Amino acid sequence: MTGLTHFDAEGRAVMVDVSEKPVTSRVATACAHVVMQPQTLAHVIAGTAKKGDVLGVARLAGIMAAKQTSALIPLCHPLPITKVAVDLVPDEALPGVRITAEVKTTGQTGVEMEALTAASVAALTVYDMLKAVEKGMEIGGIAVLRKEGGKSGTYERGTG
Repeated sequence: MTGLTHFDAEGRAVMVDVSEKPVTSRVATACAHVVMQPQTLAHVIAGTAKKGDVLGVARLAGIMAAKQTSALIPLCHPLPITKVAVDLVPDEALPGVRITAEVKTTGQTGVEMEALTAASVAALTVYDMLKAVEKGMEIGGIAVLRKEGGKSGTYERGTG
């Protein structure tokens, strides 16, 4: 299983040993979006959703999720996260909500999974907050936009 770091020589799933890796500053940014009907988005913009502040609750959910990533993804390391920022922006052209999550740490492994988890859970929370109005919303576009730090250096979506 060449190139797959989460498998040993016999093909068994393992947690990667990062004990010999240097501690470096690391940051990752991920995105997601929730597509909805314009009238559903109007509730978000006006703040009239029955469950309350859609964007505020989803922001908190994303932050909390980033901190729980190692409990959700079996082979992720628990990390000392130093920053989580989740930005949710209503977009009438989509129509829906665009989500960006940035996570930082100083450690021996990256925070891509934490950023992806934050963006995903924020999107799921937007859905949960609005499902009484519209059940046909679609969650998508979940991707790492950028990561910095570690041996592999900087990755930016669209540049390889």
